[in-house]
Amino acid sequence: MRAALECCHKGWGTSVIVGVAASGQEVCTRPFQLVTGRVWKGTAFGGFKSRSQVPVLVEKYMKKEIKVDEYVTHSLTLTEINKAFDLMHGGDCLRCVLNMQI
Repeated sequence: MRAALECCHKGWGTSVIVGVAASGQEVCTRPFQLVTGRVWKGTAFGGFKSRSQVPVLVEKYMKKEIKVDEYVTHSLTLTEINKAFDLMHGGDCLRCVLNMQI
């Protein structure tokens, strides 16, 4: 993460951290990187507000206005949730959908 910020252009470069880091992890850099105009941002859910904007995304998906299905590589049952995490941590899937019915 630090390397991404340091690669940004002085004055106007932006580095975006996507997703959630493991519990207890910290991010550090030299203050000089920020006072020279670089920007460090973070995002989860692609920057969408879950309560107000995710329902709009669902509606667009249902109307086939946005593509999601192409990114789903696995569909598993809820009882296979550990397999889903193994696939994700191993880098063997893009998105895994869990069927909540047992």
